[in-house]
Amino acid sequence: KTKGGIIIPDTAKEKPQRGEVVAVGPGKDGNAMTVKKGDVVLYGKYAGQELNYEGNDYLIMREDDILVIL
Repeated sequence: KTKGGIIIPDTAKEKPQRGEVVAVGPGKDGNAMTVKKGDVVLYGKYAGQELNYEGNDYLIMREDDILVIL
């Protein structure tokens, strides 16, 4: 229950996912990216788009979808 009296069921609470960055593009509009190859990050459960490439599963996402760099 929040201070405002809203009850959020456990099933609605999003738990962050964890992953390692394996590649980084040039960035939106040519702006440098904060995240780098090898960084471990947390991101939202529904962030990004799944991709299977050469038998490996990847998640492609915008830098804005990353919650924190560990």
